[in-house]
Amino acid sequence: MWASRQQRTNTRKKGNWSDCRYKAADHAVNTSCSSNSYRRRCRFINIPYIQQYIWMWIMSPKAFLRAKLLENLNTLSVATAVSCTSMSSLTKTQVHEAQQGEDRVNIRRKRNSSNSENIGKRLKQEDNSMTDTTQNNQKRANFSALSNPNGVSKTSPLVNTKPGAAKKLVIKNFKEKPKLPDNYQEQTWDKLKEAVVAIQTSKSIRYSLEELYQAVENMCNHKMASTLYVNLTGLTEKHVKANIEQFMAESMDRHIFLKRMNACWQSHCQQMIMIRGIFLYLDRTYVLQNPTIHSIWDMGLDLFRHHIVLNTLVQTRTVEGLLMLIEKERQGDAVDRTLLKSLLRMLSDLQIYHEAFESKFLVATERLYAAEGQRLMQEHDVPEYLAHVDKRLNEENERLLHYLDPATKWPLIHTVEKQLLSEHLTSILQKGLDNLLEENRVHNLTLLYSLFTRVKNGLVELCLNFNTYIKKKGRTIVIDPEKDKTMVQELLDFKDKMDNIVSHCFQRNDKFANSLKEAFEHFVNQRANKPAELIAKFVDSKLRAGNKESTEEELERLLDKIMVLFRFIHGKDVFEAFYKKDLAKRLLVGKSASVDAEKSMLSKLKQECGGGFTSKLEGMFKDMELSKDINIAFKQHMGNLRYPQLSNIDLTVSILTMGYWPTYPVLEVTLPMEMVQYQTIFNKFYLGKHSGRKLQWQPTLGHCVLKAAFAQGKKELMVSLFQALVLLLFNNADELSLEELRTFTNIETEEQKATEERVFQDRQYQIDAAIVRIMKMRKTLSHNLLISELYNQLKFPVKPADLKKRIESLIDRDYMERDKDNPNQYNYVA
Repeated sequence: MWASRQQRTNTRKKGNWSDCRYKAADHAVNTSCSSNSYRRRCRFINIPYIQQYIWMWIMSPKAFLRAKLLENLNTLSVATAVSCTSMSSLTKTQVHEAQQGEDRVNIRRKRNSSNSENIGKRLKQEDNSMTDTTQNNQKRANFSALSNPNGVSKTSPLVNTKPGAAKKLVIKNFKEKPKLPDNYQEQTWDKLKEAVVAIQTSKSIRYSLEELYQAVENMCNHKMASTLYVNLTGLTEKHVKANIEQFMAESMDRHIFLKRMNACWQSHCQQMIMIRGIFLYLDRTYVLQNPTIHSIWDMGLDLFRHHIVLNTLVQTRTVEGLLMLIEKERQGDAVDRTLLKSLLRMLSDLQIYHEAFESKFLVATERLYAAEGQRLMQEHDVPEYLAHVDKRLNEENERLLHYLDPATKWPLIHTVEKQLLSEHLTSILQKGLDNLLEENRVHNLTLLYSLFTRVKNGLVELCLNFNTYIKKKGRTIVIDPEKDKTMVQELLDFKDKMDNIVSHCFQRNDKFANSLKEAFEHFVNQRANKPAELIAKFVDSKLRAGNKESTEEELERLLDKIMVLFRFIHGKDVFEAFYKKDLAKRLLVGKSASVDAEKSMLSKLKQECGGGFTSKLEGMFKDMELSKDINIAFKQHMGNLRYPQLSNIDLTVSILTMGYWPTYPVLEVTLPMEMVQYQTIFNKFYLGKHSGRKLQWQPTLGHCVLKAAFAQGKKELMVSLFQALVLLLFNNADELSLEELRTFTNIETEEQKATEERVFQDRQYQIDAAIVRIMKMRKTLSHNLLISELYNQLKFPVKPADLKKRIESLIDRDYMERDKDNPNQYNYVA
């Protein structure tokens, strides 16, 4: 859009002369004459707009006339020179022709419509005539620029206006281009110099900014641009050189020095903005045509950089002052961040930020945090140190946001991470990881993981130490015989704890999850077969009737956790053997807490190990279902028979397939006559329905419910069949010897030996546990003192030879070792 004289005047009054100068430089129609009277008469017009219609007039007079271009041209108070793509100027003769064409158009409109055909023919002839005239004018006329300050000169009318005849363009009163005064260049430069000096010294300018801009433009149009640029550069350089004196005092305080430097820089920038506005035409013509020449703005920056900032003393004091302020801020002092931002932006604009400041800044940062990391690792525990590192990283990010150059971000953050984290990875992990995991410090572990992700090999080292901790902690749970009763529950709790840490602290990282599984599988199998046995017994305790610790939903979740441990053990056949034995007891005695829970566990085992692993266990359940049907039929059968002597006995028989159930020794015992008669009746009943089968009674699996009458009242006793046989003997005698009991019941002494063997084995475990407990507390102990301590703690008689065997066994299993210097002294192995 175009700015009128009034608009430009208003713009100057408001102080926004920048917009005005851009519009004047880009769009104003200017004359080579510098007279003030002509400049007052000159207006701004839209040159591209007129160019468009001049071309239309040249190429098609008919279209031009229909567009009524003269309505726009008549609004202009003065004719002006117009430049086109393929011509230099437009004369008044062409304007006269346009007026004649417009008159003819008006005449046509007033004629009667009945003569439309004749009018159409005449219009066609006139259009052809106008086209020929235009073509001839293009060939003959020399559209040269007019420099007459009074505008376009008058011309004579076109000769020979007959249609089709050649027309001649004659320019009368043509005057040569006026000569400039001899001292025009000096006078104009003095005016411009005075304005520049006024800007540099913060004084008022006598001339209007428009007048100064016009002076620059006139000098450029008269080929004085080179001299003008050199003079401006010299004047600016002189002013910049004068400014350096204020920074040469060595006794100046650093903070005052920085403020003065900032003030000088801000003033220089403001001055160069104003100077560039006045010399904008020079910047957009002469400078653009010479790529090797700096723009006015870049010239100002180059002079400031060369004469002030690159001065050794000034640059050193500036950079040292900046580093001093940043160090104070890092120490917790409040500093002027605006001053820092301005000066650092100055170095960046002058393109010396990286070489003059950044390298020294990073060296100072590295030196500061290297010393700080060493000191704090010795003074603080790991959680406090991690919190400090996180705080420092946040502070450095704040500095990047407020005043540091964005390009400094990664070098700076890398330096901090290297000095506070990478250099202390091993110390942090060895000093604090085990405690954090042991105490379940979720927040600190989360921060530790977050910080270690920032450094190379951080997560690798963390994962390795995490794996080592799990193996070490798990081994203490599995290996210690004292913890056999609580081993499985401790393993479940430990697994839950580590799973929670992996999920919430380590962001469910697959490497940590796999490391957790590998560590559990490693330590669980360090004690062969025992974990498998204890897991099976733990399942038995949870599935046995009378367990009211949990609801069905809680029991289901517990079984899922147990299956996780089951996956880790290698001796799954050991687990199967003990689980089958315990399941048999639960099924035969009817002590299963829930059939649904039993089948759920069986389903989980089948899913984990396949159908072959659970086929026998499923057969045991089928046997129990079939036994229920057989017992119902047998009771109906007994109801049809008359055996009054058997009316007080209720017999329930479980028919077991030998291939499904555990193998039991066959024992022949002496049963009461009533029970023998019951067995005989059942044999006939069963074999009568299933011919070809063979029944083998297993007294070791039998159990009885005895009704006992005591002085305080009657009681029901649930005992094994062997126990029942012994108790029933005392109905006929108050006192019986062991030999008499063996004779009356025919219970083999091997059964007694087996019981004694179990007692002996239990005592071995108790001796081992006592030795480990004593050595763990004492660390080092002589042989005699250890034996004395064992006699005090054990509640049963034991021989010294047995104690010595157990000590040797623990030495072989690396629980303890003989002292290298004294064979009679033992050392505990952690």
